[in-house]
Amino acid sequence: MACVLRAPLSIADFGELTAAMPSRRAVIGALGLSAPFLLSRRLRAAPMRGVRLTLPWVAEGSNLFAFVAKANGYWADAGLDVSISRGYGSVAAAQAIAAGRFEFGFAVPSAAIQQAAKGLALVSLAVCNYDATMCLAVLADSPVHEPKRLDGKTIGGTVNSGEYPFLPAFAKASGLDLSTVHMAKLDPNVRQRVLMERQVDAISGFAISIAPPLAANNMQGRYMLYSACGLKFYGNVLLTRPEVLNSDPKLCAAMAKGVEQAVRFCLLYPDEALKLFLREVPEAALAANGPKQIATGLGIFNMTAIDTLAQQHGFGMSDPAEYVRMTDLVMKFLAGPEDQRPDPASIYTNEFVGGVTLTAAEWQRAEANVKEYRHFFA
Repeated sequence: MACVLRAPLSIADFGELTAAMPSRRAVIGALGLSAPFLLSRRLRAAPMRGVRLTLPWVAEGSNLFAFVAKANGYWADAGLDVSISRGYGSVAAAQAIAAGRFEFGFAVPSAAIQQAAKGLALVSLAVCNYDATMCLAVLADSPVHEPKRLDGKTIGGTVNSGEYPFLPAFAKASGLDLSTVHMAKLDPNVRQRVLMERQVDAISGFAISIAPPLAANNMQGRYMLYSACGLKFYGNVLLTRPEVLNSDPKLCAAMAKGVEQAVRFCLLYPDEALKLFLREVPEAALAANGPKQIATGLGIFNMTAIDTLAQQHGFGMSDPAEYVRMTDLVMKFLAGPEDQRPDPASIYTNEFVGGVTLTAAEWQRAEANVKEYRHFFA
């Protein structure tokens, strides 16, 4: 086959070629997304570096930001090809990260602190949202508007659920007399359904997990948050092992920045974020009212990502005093007799966060975007 040599492109030739190419805005429009959607800007000559990341649970609204980070190229721009795996609970995720099956993952801090007390070294690189939404949930038409009104009623709960060990402390702080309550032990797969069918008066759980399936069934709940009584835990945090942090801080910085950028995008452009998620996880749209369920989870996540700490210091920041308090709670309610209290300063770092934030006008926009979810927690 003959080899045809072509002359180098002139400046004029290059101008004609690029003028004929579709614009970035045209590509965005073809995907059905609005202008804020970001296409990856990095032309990659070198091979991408594979990174394994686990979710704390299935792909849903509470962890949608991870798929936004991947779809928008926030990690790819740093040369990272991040594979996202479903999880089986925060404790299992923390254990899998500590065992080296994943370089990174998401879990609630209570699980990470509990595993650290058992000798599994973990460190948080970034806070994703600032309230895990531990709660007692009732249906919106329930006459119960405060926890102490559940005296003598039936509460359903899952013993292995992350909030359950803290229920006695919440009851004491809120004036609920648990000795008068009938506790029904429920499988997590039926917990929401039992509430919807009014077989119990309330359930114990996480609002960010309870509200979406209710919304998908055109029902609403009301959520009495543990955090309102001082039992606040951060939501998901980005975890890794200390050896990963120490050996490759640039990798950790890139992963944390991608999370921060994704949270920012979700707050400002929730509709576009939902589209990206459904493109990355198309099976989520197959269930009846699936997009509505995902959107509700995202809305509650966004609401709990708006925090004074993030507003003042940027996304992802941890409060040292909060880690001391959370560690104290874990040691009081979750620790076994052989567990050792970890040094709170050793299980988080703020080294890689704070560089991504919003303007005052953008924070107002983020607040407006979550306004419809505020009434859940009134």
